[in-house]
Amino acid sequence: MEPIIISIVTHNSKDIFRTLDQFASFLPDAAYQVVIFDNASEEAYIERIKTYSFVKVIQSSENRGFGYGHNQVLRNAKGTTAMICNPDILVDRQTLDELANLVSNNPLSRKTAVVSPKVLNEDGTTQFLVRHKLTVFDYALRFIPFQFIKKRFDQRLADYECRNLSDHSYSLIRMGSGCFMAINLAAFQAIKGFDEQFFMYFEDNDLCLRFEQAGYKIVYTPFATVTHLYGKGAHRSGKLFLVFLRSMAQFFRKWGWKFY
Repeated sequence: MEPIIISIVTHNSKDIFRTLDQFASFLPDAAYQVVIFDNASEEAYIERIKTYSFVKVIQSSENRGFGYGHNQVLRNAKGTTAMICNPDILVDRQTLDELANLVSNNPLSRKTAVVSPKVLNEDGTTQFLVRHKLTVFDYALRFIPFQFIKKRFDQRLADYECRNLSDHSYSLIRMGSGCFMAINLAAFQAIKGFDEQFFMYFEDNDLCLRFEQAGYKIVYTPFATVTHLYGKGAHRSGKLFLVFLRSMAQFFRKWGWKFY
């Protein structure tokens, strides 16, 4: 039986060592294989990653983005299930086992392509990352620094962030977060993985919509949780914000512009 691949894409990602230390609490194990695709990080950084005996490292001489890296790991991988994991995720063995089982044996659909866990901050509060629609207006609201404006549109933001998802049952959703996904590997390969035009941001939304087009289902489970050491890079870095805007434009050009 092939191990379940945990695919991680890095580029000098500062939190990766916390992620790997968490994995080290239960790996190596024949059931799982951590594969890191590194997008041209510093040599000392890569050498430190290699000190984790359970990690396979694939090195690239250039940074071609998040989706490209995962495609290199997963497009020709063997097995039935894989995990797409950010380099700032903390997840335990029990959660991995539960998510893998739900991909293969899901009570909501026999054509499950993705199972998305509940994503938490370090303080245990929820990160509302599930989406059922995307509009330019909703993205603008998230970046506006004025709380009185956000308060005025709080109900709309709550709908945008799918805050009403049940904490007591599985739910069918349209778009889960790429920070962590358990995926049906055959379905991922059938739609040819991520669209590599998205360097970073929106590639997970695009992937989920393409699964939907192909007749697959995305399932959210509140019973399995991961912790996301969320950096909000596009909020803090002008360079990453420009990358975000470019990916947003690419997404709406592909799927149709929706402004409100």
